Amino acid sequence: MDDLLKYKIALTMIPGVGGITAKKLISYCGGIDAVFSEKESSLLKIPGIGGHLARAVLRFKDFERVEKEIRFIEKNKLKVFFFTEKGYPERLKHCEDGPILLFYKGRADLNKQKIIAVVGTRNITEYGKSKCTEIVEGISKHDPLIISGLAYGVDARAHKTAMDNNLQTVGVLGHGLDRIYPPLNKPLARKMLEENGGLLSDFTSQTKPDRENFPKRNRIIAGLVDALIVVEAAKTGGALITANIANSYNRDVFAVPGRTTDIYSQGCNHLIKIHKANLIESPADIEYIMQWESEPSKSKNKQQQLFIEIEPEEKILTDMMKETGEASFDYLVSKSGFSFSKASSLLLNLEFKGAVKPLPGRIFRLNGKL
Repeated sequence: MDDLLKYKIALTMIPGVGGITAKKLISYCGGIDAVFSEKESSLLKIPGIGGHLARAVLRFKDFERVEKEIRFIEKNKLKVFFFTEKGYPERLKHCEDGPILLFYKGRADLNKQKIIAVVGTRNITEYGKSKCTEIVEGISKHDPLIISGLAYGVDARAHKTAMDNNLQTVGVLGHGLDRIYPPLNKPLARKMLEENGGLLSDFTSQTKPDRENFPKRNRIIAGLVDALIVVEAAKTGGALITANIANSYNRDVFAVPGRTTDIYSQGCNHLIKIHKANLIESPADIEYIMQWESEPSKSKNKQQQLFIEIEPEEKILTDMMKETGEASFDYLVSKSGFSFSKASSLLLNLEFKGAVKPLPGRIFRLNGKL
């Protein structure tokens, strides 16, 4: 077991310390363990750390609770991902407010090449069921990992349809991994684990599914994925919160339109109306916008052009790669501000031109002749 795990867990238990503050504390103090040995005067010098937070850090002494959590992790064979370490989802790593620690049970790859979230109302209609099934089935040929929140309605439908199409699926929880909420979805959660899916949370055990936890859970769903699909949603609710977060992360957002008189289409229609979601009529819309059907021609002449013409937007990406010669897709999206589909399109064009070469792990290497 990781020697520093107790400090990693302890930091998440301090009231008022979220992802942004935790990362700031670790950075300024020089390490996770150093946070707990720092003097109050030094903590107060950290931007944004006032007296209340400094005292909260210094007063934390409940390492007995931390040790209990470690025993829970060991007993249930959970994986623990720290934000600076291998295994932590790369897409989420580039979200400023992403959690510093994740608890995971399962075998699905959280860094899979294609990851899609499907979310929506708990009060799914027959129309919603039909569209959710159609979409997940339609994109199954691309073998994406399907992410949702294990709630009633759209979430459950997305998880079930994913498994029906031999896709891995992961539920992101708004509570600890010592329980399943809602309880009626326990069989669904068990099947997901049996079929190489997974359950993910940034909450320690004994954390109840309180209302305020779910917006926190939604930011993980939004950060984990390439694109978010809202199937049905009312004017307000978790699905719209998740869509707004996804937009702030430069993720592509899709929404299924419906009749203006349908309560659970009003949220989707509104997202489309204010240009915060792409209208989706069929899985082909996702494939087109995400550039999933565009692949370099096998018969394309591979002879390197003497002069490669780089467009202004493409140059933004190549300039970002020049310092090290290569960069991850998630880094390029995060730093450029392009959406996932926009960055994919630009990189595909650069690949056609011979300017970059794709490598395993969603890494792109700059052509040395550029």
